[in-house]
Formats: sequence, C-alpha cells, structure tokens
Amino acid sequence: MASTQKRLHIPAPGGFGSLPFSSGVLVGQTFYLCGHIGLDPATRRVPESVEREIRLMMDSLRDTLAKVEMTMQDLVSLQIFCPDVTLFTQFNEIYRTYFTEPLPARAFIGSGPLLFGARFEIQGIAVKD
Repeated sequence: MASTQKRLHIPAPGGFGSLPFSSGVLVGQTFYLCGHIGLDPATRRVPESVEREIRLMMDSLRDTLAKVEMTMQDLVSLQIFCPDVTLFTQFNEIYRTYFTEPLPARAFIGSGPLLFGARFEIQGIAVKD
C-alpha cells in the first residue's frame, strides 16, 4: 500500500526567498518538520534576547504544525541544536510552556555554528492520531 506524500512549502521567514527544501513533508498521518530558527520578522536577524529567539522559533514550529491541522501535542520527537549548551536551562524554562504532558521525546544537541548566527535550531516529527 503506497503512502501519500504532501510536501508543504512555506516561504522562509523574513523574506529570505525560496530555499531548496520543503518546510515539511506529510506522509500519511506523520509530518516531518524542517529545522526552524528564531528570526525576528522585522529585522530578519536573530534577536538579542535569548528568550525572544526561543519564542520566535517555537511559535514558528507551532504555526507550521497548524498548516496541516496539527498542534504541539502531536509532536513525538524533537531535536534541538545549540552551539552553546550553557543555554540548556534557559531554553527548558521557555520550552516547557509550549507543552502539556506527555512531552515529546527530545534531544538537545551541542552543535557548531548555526545559520544566521542563531543560538538554536529545532526540527521534529509529529503524528496525528
């Protein structure tokens, strides 16, 4: 039985133009989300505030899920990339406000530099029951 794929393309944040990837790929009831970073839409830059960057990134993830009629509670797995793992606790304080139990499986991964000087990038998988 063949799965149906639906590729969702949402323009890059802040008017960065057409980038060579899909914002998400829906296969059956599983949605694979590309990496999201927290850019300020007015400046097309990472905000100075770490909290604002995290909220912009998480809001972008939430808004992308909504495009396929999913919510943050449909997320089953997330990976967060961060070049500065000392931000782990600050990230978690804001991250937890976006979820109720049960939380998705998650990895917080120390990384090299991220695009546009971002401090965080998140990608995930959501499944609709």
